[in-house]
Amino acid sequence: MPVAVVTDTTHYAPRALLRAHDIHEVSLYVNVGDRQQRESELDDFGAFYEQLRTLDPLPTTSQPSIGDFLACYEPLAAQGLDIVSVHIAGGISGTPESARQAGVELEARHPGRRVVVVDSRTACGGIALCALAGSAAAREGGDVDAVAARVGEAADAMRIWFAVDTLEYLRRGGRIGTAQAWLGGALKIKPILTIDHEITPVERVRTAGRAFERMVDYLKARHDDGADGWVVQHIQAAEQAERLVERGREIFGSEPVFVSEIGPVIGTHVGPGLLGAGGIPRGLLPPGL
Repeated sequence: MPVAVVTDTTHYAPRALLRAHDIHEVSLYVNVGDRQQRESELDDFGAFYEQLRTLDPLPTTSQPSIGDFLACYEPLAAQGLDIVSVHIAGGISGTPESARQAGVELEARHPGRRVVVVDSRTACGGIALCALAGSAAAREGGDVDAVAARVGEAADAMRIWFAVDTLEYLRRGGRIGTAQAWLGGALKIKPILTIDHEITPVERVRTAGRAFERMVDYLKARHDDGADGWVVQHIQAAEQAERLVERGREIFGSEPVFVSEIGPVIGTHVGPGLLGAGGIPRGLLPPGL
């Protein structure tokens, strides 16, 4: 592979899956009080979310530093590899900009090497699918432009919805985006949101049961659009996620690319109870997924 693919820890795909496809990651940070910790070092999500329910103020999160990115990029460039770096939406995180600045520095240190940063415009499983699409292009022998183009194609095709228990965490964390218009009475209902550069409202429903059925409807819509590389993610909602996976199997006639729990950096801003799903055409992904 002439090109290395890098992403960040907000993908929340199984790490074994990314390692199997030679995808590298750079960690964001979670800050609780005066303690800063790399998200990649936080393995007990259950304990974190139990603590999150009672913390006031909420934890804060921060992007990787330029040095963090260079620590990942340098060994890859030293191997003679160009780099495509795929990251969380710049509308909700400074991570893509930090990666771009590191890329400029890396190219100055290693003349002839290139770093192309792709803002996925999404988060969580959407980032993972974009990175996997890039890995597929790299394994096919694509150069840095071809790999970045495949990632861009995946990002254009990616759609993801997530239902949350409350907008309160997004409000308190300052990441509410255009869903701001739903504050007030909306705190008593079940919002369904998406990410397109920033948090964007889709619709409001009254009950958790209705929110679940709308997520099923969304999987049907993704199927009809040809986005058969589907994923399900959750926060402390494993039973609901498994139910959604069962319905997804009926709709797609296939297994999801992966099912996973979303970790602390995103979880801090949306809170426990999230259920999300989305997908892209499976043909963009590595064979066998």
